[in-house]
Amino acid sequence: MFYSFARACCMVLIRILFSVEVTGRENVPKGQGFMLVANHRSNFDPLFVAAGVKQQICFMAKAELFHNPLLGWLIKCLGAFPVERGKGDSGAIEWAEGIVQAGKVLGMFPEGTRSPDGKLLRAKSGAAMIAMQTHTDVLPCAVCYEGKLRFRMKLSIRYGKLLHFEELGFTPGANSPREIKEASRRMMEQIAGLMGKEAI
Repeated sequence: MFYSFARACCMVLIRILFSVEVTGRENVPKGQGFMLVANHRSNFDPLFVAAGVKQQICFMAKAELFHNPLLGWLIKCLGAFPVERGKGDSGAIEWAEGIVQAGKVLGMFPEGTRSPDGKLLRAKSGAAMIAMQTHTDVLPCAVCYEGKLRFRMKLSIRYGKLLHFEELGFTPGANSPREIKEASRRMMEQIAGLMGKEAI
């Protein structure tokens, strides 16, 4: 209930602040768990990618954001989970697996950090590793705009075709760095296609 109310307020806010176009809503699965992966440009991205998804999206968030009591409480209510970056946080991986296995939506930014100029960065292994361990399908999403984010600028939120687990290139029972790297590449390739760019 709280999430639905908070999401509605946030959708009103971003449509006041920006001129938003959403395409590809028909590609968003209904009634199943999946992983949503998107490019990362600003702190607004979790709100942007939720524009066409009515299910609650649970995001990993850097632990520093939870140090502010009010902000920490709010984003925790919205389904966020703190991650200690660069420390191999196994608890975060287990939490992410639980989200997908429970039939919910896990939101991830494979690049792991914001791009300073909008160009796609090379994906880190986290998203592909979780997809491999949970056998989940992946929905690519792209947040597209030119230059720096500013008031009333036009931006487009695009959802691509669902990447089924079988399309990620994993061999049943395998757990190789090569396959994780290949799955990461395929995810970024889909995001880049939505942006009209080439993946790194």
